[in-house]
Amino acid sequence: MTDRGAMDKMKGKAKQKAGKAMGDERMKSEGRTDEAKGKAKSAMGNAKENIQGMKDSLKSKNS
Repeated sequence: MTDRGAMDKMKGKAKQKAGKAMGDERMKSEGRTDEAKGKAKSAMGNAKENIQGMKDSLKSKNS
């Protein structure tokens, strides 16, 4: 499964670098927010995959 948060993480890092280069604190802050959003999406995706794996494992044991 693909990492749903990867794009947000990359966008956040790019905004942070651009903000740092331009001395724009707001852009750096937006970048940190975007990066955190991406990490949260990735964590949720991983949790969903783990839950699905546990469900599949339990189904195969009960069959």
